Amino acid sequence: MTIPIHHTLKTIFGFHLFRSPQQEVIERVVAGEDVFLVMPTGGGKSLCYQIPALHRDGVAVVVSPLIALMKDQVDALIANGVRATCLNSSLSSAEVGRVFQQMDTGTLDLLYVAPERLMMPEFLARLGSLKLSLFAIDEAHCISQWGHDFRPEYTQLGRLRPLFPAVPIVAMTATADPETRLDILGQLGLADAAVFVAGFDRPNITYTVIPKQKPLVQMAAFLSGRRDEAGIVYALSRKRVEQVAERLQQDGFSAAAYHAGLPDNERKRVQDAFRKDDIRIVVATVAFGMGIDKPNVRFVVHYDMPKSVESYYQETGRAGRDGLPSEALMLFGMGDVMTARKLIENSDNSERVKIEIQKLNAMVGYAEALTCRRRALLSYFGDLREHDCDNCDICTDPPQRFDASEQSKKALSCVYRVGERFGMMHVIEVLRGSKNQRVLDFRHNQLSTYGIGADTSASEWENIIRQLIHLGYLAQDFTRFGVLKLTPAARPVLKGEIEVVLGRPRDAVETVEKGKKRAGGRKDYDQALFDALRAARKKIADDAKVPPFVVFSDATLAEMARNRPTHSREMLQVSGVGEHKLRQYGQAFMDVISGYNKENTKQ
Repeated sequence: MTIPIHHTLKTIFGFHLFRSPQQEVIERVVAGEDVFLVMPTGGGKSLCYQIPALHRDGVAVVVSPLIALMKDQVDALIANGVRATCLNSSLSSAEVGRVFQQMDTGTLDLLYVAPERLMMPEFLARLGSLKLSLFAIDEAHCISQWGHDFRPEYTQLGRLRPLFPAVPIVAMTATADPETRLDILGQLGLADAAVFVAGFDRPNITYTVIPKQKPLVQMAAFLSGRRDEAGIVYALSRKRVEQVAERLQQDGFSAAAYHAGLPDNERKRVQDAFRKDDIRIVVATVAFGMGIDKPNVRFVVHYDMPKSVESYYQETGRAGRDGLPSEALMLFGMGDVMTARKLIENSDNSERVKIEIQKLNAMVGYAEALTCRRRALLSYFGDLREHDCDNCDICTDPPQRFDASEQSKKALSCVYRVGERFGMMHVIEVLRGSKNQRVLDFRHNQLSTYGIGADTSASEWENIIRQLIHLGYLAQDFTRFGVLKLTPAARPVLKGEIEVVLGRPRDAVETVEKGKKRAGGRKDYDQALFDALRAARKKIADDAKVPPFVVFSDATLAEMARNRPTHSREMLQVSGVGEHKLRQYGQAFMDVISGYNKENTKQ
């Protein structure tokens, strides 16, 4: 009898319902189809290949870029009773031999490998003699030069489709704009793949950007009251990372530095200590993070502005993977822009430099946004929203508004008149009646929109056009150096059928003061019981030499603290508790709950 995928979801992974579009993705992969999936971090991408791996014959080969990420995934699968392992450079020759034996004897469900290892001729030959259930390519954006984290070793993965034509491929990423998505499909040869874009929204994350004035003081104000929470602080340079980490340590925070200039053993020590909750805060360059599967990161601070919206989205997405409320704070100063620009211009690839400068400009646009931050962020990925989120600094502390309907019509008309072939600065020069040689060369001084915005300053036009992009009336094509194009939503604005209300730039000092708000709010579970469960989890995890989140996530502990299960049947109703974990860990947690109930009954 065929076991239903819902049964696997519940008994192995401990979840009761699929999220959209997990079920359809899983059914297609089980049926042998190729799939390309874009789903936000924490949305459940892993289940989209892990469940099919348990429903198809053979071993599933999972491509993963980093050893730490492989280890976390394998530890979590083993904790759920799944036969999984990884093959990487950290293994001894004897351990590699054991993995090969598992592959040859068919006693393995999932095998995690790096792209370099997978594409070695001798390894491909070995795979050719085995029954393979599927290939899963994680962090698929690494294959695209349009992506923010291009890795040359990923480009070889395009050979998998012709080499293994009968084996389904599922490629996944959380971070890909429309141009990057098309490039990924082309590079991997997945022209016939079913494409699922599950949206990019992370509603549990609160987004805040404040002007950078006294960054160490601002960061300390944000972190006060968060000493027991896990978080990541990102900075652009190694020197800055070490300075910030040292300051946090002096202030009594459990913090450590992480960057590519540190010895391998120190980086490993910091990463392991963070995974095990022995260190609360890691201050890092972008060298840190992709390999972290830690779901209980409660905040991400960008001490310096990142170089692209994709980087910002992926880095902030490391907060709140368990779905609990989390925060993303960015300190923004124009000095960061100049630093990022210098880093970009160090490249010898002029084409790449042009693309990255455009992406940097989009990041500046986001930082200076006066519209709902979530709408601005999601619009970059083509995920347009009609309503504000009420969970960002712009929504909770809105700027002064003004009717910009006429200016919006002028800007959109000008984009149309220049043929939707030019970037923001050129459009502004036409609007303001500039005698710039480029304007004259294209005869744009003869257009009906030439000079119609002369009474508005260039900075005001820049503010207006950026907000029109964030609201989805204009789109920027980064494959053509930031060319502005009208979207279908622009038509009713041009016809005067809808009013456009935009925000005015805010006073920087006032914003800093209002940005010092505390997060959290009321919790719907017993905090004291949650802390007791967390302490029990830490001891169990330390004894088993695995990170605490491999035992149970914070979200699972929060549900236990809310519902207080004391019997096996009640424990199985808690999200994240499958049958294997119930047998392994269930009684220990039920004992904590029972003891807590008795103690509180006495009082």
